Amino acid sequence: MIWIQRPLLMKPLRRGFHFITRSVLDALPELGELPVGLLHVFIQHTSASLTINENADPDVPVDLESSFSAIAPETFPYQHTLEGPDDMPAHVKSSLLGASLSIPVQQGRLALGTWQGIYLCEHRNRASGRQLLLTLLGQRKP
Repeated sequence: MIWIQRPLLMKPLRRGFHFITRSVLDALPELGELPVGLLHVFIQHTSASLTINENADPDVPVDLESSFSAIAPETFPYQHTLEGPDDMPAHVKSSLLGASLSIPVQQGRLALGTWQGIYLCEHRNRASGRQLLLTLLGQRKP
């Protein structure tokens, strides 16, 4: 059995849905040694989130951003406004999408579907870099 836990610092990203599967894979070269396992990805922030969604059509992340902005608009009469008009909508979006993902590992690869990819969802207009914590658990090849 192997446990690996590693931070992954993502550079500042503009508001939107950003495909990060390659960054996650690059941070965990040991993944290829595991015939079976589980990857847990956790974002250590309250105004950004993670999701798995289609990775083939570039319209998907654009439409996701538009949809979530309609669900949690900056113009809603929020009480929490000290950090700017984009802060509370960012918290709402983060709560809807979530702060973590669990992805099975199968034959040394993430067991994502053909069109699935990992996205970092940046909900602030001007955010700093985001810290992810990657935890890999698995059985090494005999």
